[in-house]
Amino acid sequence: MAGENFFDKVEKIKMPVRIAIVSGTLVLLAGLFVWFVWLPKTEEIKKTKQEIENLERQITQARIKAKDYEKLNQTKAKVDNQFQEALLLLPNEKEIPSLLRKLTELGAEAQLDVRSIQPQSERPKEFYLEIPIAIEVRGEYHNVAVFFDKVGHMERIMNIHNVSMRPISERSTTLITRCSAVTYRFKGGTE
Repeated sequence: MAGENFFDKVEKIKMPVRIAIVSGTLVLLAGLFVWFVWLPKTEEIKKTKQEIENLERQITQARIKAKDYEKLNQTKAKVDNQFQEALLLLPNEKEIPSLLRKLTELGAEAQLDVRSIQPQSERPKEFYLEIPIAIEVRGEYHNVAVFFDKVGHMERIMNIHNVSMRPISERSTTLITRCSAVTYRFKGGTE
């Protein structure tokens, strides 16, 4: 029989040769295992560890950004509030008719005879427009000062320039006062 033949042949081989064949076979199997299984798995494990480290780094960065996001939202809310307050001082839409009415009312409150209030052409600047308004009033010096004070306390920014005063007649305390009131308008609004 073939099976007996094989075992008979194996029994005839000397013991040191048998040990060498078994050892060689084991070394060959171990080498094949290392080459085809262990090394590829080691490389795969190494890549997986790198991916895990990258993902952990991204998670850490995302957590930092999430904390910053809340701070940025609070900062944005503050800036939005400041912008809305600035728009009250520097409106982005023309409000000339209401402004002219307000100046007339302030003149009347200061007991002045408002002779004329005329808006002039706008002067463009970097991010805003200057709107000059020529004003002529008649009244006592003290009343003119009260009028200028009231204009200075208006909600929107208004500056008085080029003030000239002359009495209506020699030795009169009633003055004709001409000046230019300059207000401003945000350029980003409707033109």
